[in-house]
Amino acid sequence: MMTEMAVAVPLVLASEQGMFHFPSAEEVRLQPISRAENETGWPFSVDAGVLACVWSGGQKVVSFLENRPADLEDGETFQPRHVIVTTDPVLLTFGNMADRELFRPAASIEERIRQVAPFATLGQKLCYQPAGAHVGHGEL
Repeated sequence: MMTEMAVAVPLVLASEQGMFHFPSAEEVRLQPISRAENETGWPFSVDAGVLACVWSGGQKVVSFLENRPADLEDGETFQPRHVIVTTDPVLLTFGNMADRELFRPAASIEERIRQVAPFATLGQKLCYQPAGAHVGHGEL
């Protein structure tokens, strides 16, 4: 019991969640984003989607989810692809293996990090906003 308390107290004091915390709807932050016409550094293979921030594994994780295709029938189920948006090269590479085609091709991991870094920053800012907040382009 004392060990659990010793682990939990710093997390509570830092307003952090434990490793097995399941986020509530109030903790999830979502923001639609889309590629501007003249934007050359857009890292995703689709032109629009949702930037999301949610608790996972005891920390806030930023992800990009693709939008539902417009030509998909209303009754058809849709499971959006998603990628983790981070500057951590290991997580960026191995954490996104299942849906890596959601990224635009990059010559190297360094190039991909440069492409996603502004969106990782935007997502981290989104994480600390009140529910329903919108972080504008000028706030990067």
